Amino acid sequence: MELKTKITATDGKQEIFIEREFDIPLNLLFKAYTDAEIICQWMGTNVLKLENKQHGGYQFETRNKNGDVVFKAHGSIHDIIPDQMIIRTFQMQNTPFPAQIEFLTFEKIRDDKSKIAIQTIYKSLEIRDQMLKLPFAQGINMAHNRLEEIILLSI
Repeated sequence: MELKTKITATDGKQEIFIEREFDIPLNLLFKAYTDAEIICQWMGTNVLKLENKQHGGYQFETRNKNGDVVFKAHGSIHDIIPDQMIIRTFQMQNTPFPAQIEFLTFEKIRDDKSKIAIQTIYKSLEIRDQMLKLPFAQGINMAHNRLEEIILLSI
């Protein structure tokens, strides 16, 4: 599988950068990050709460076939400007990882092409490195591929 979503982690820094170009319009890329129904589809999780506003919040939950919770995450939305940016925290529950802060920037390339750039800052370099040991790159690429497929099917 070609990894279209690029992840950059510079030695000695407690941040990562994620970039991906999509063959979809900017407004639909932004909608894929702010519409609960679409998030459920491409992330494969349930959206329990999603308040797309300054000082809003969100909560995601994934259950296995037996109904057991296997993933739960939440965060606060610090700022949001439609079709431009989202600043939010992200924290996985029941893990040793503390909250991280994410700066999502959305950019129009052409009418039918857009880009997301995400800067994620971790509490420490050690935590960032632990996250990168997880199958992080493959997971975000699979999710972004689904995002693009879902949006293209809806156009």
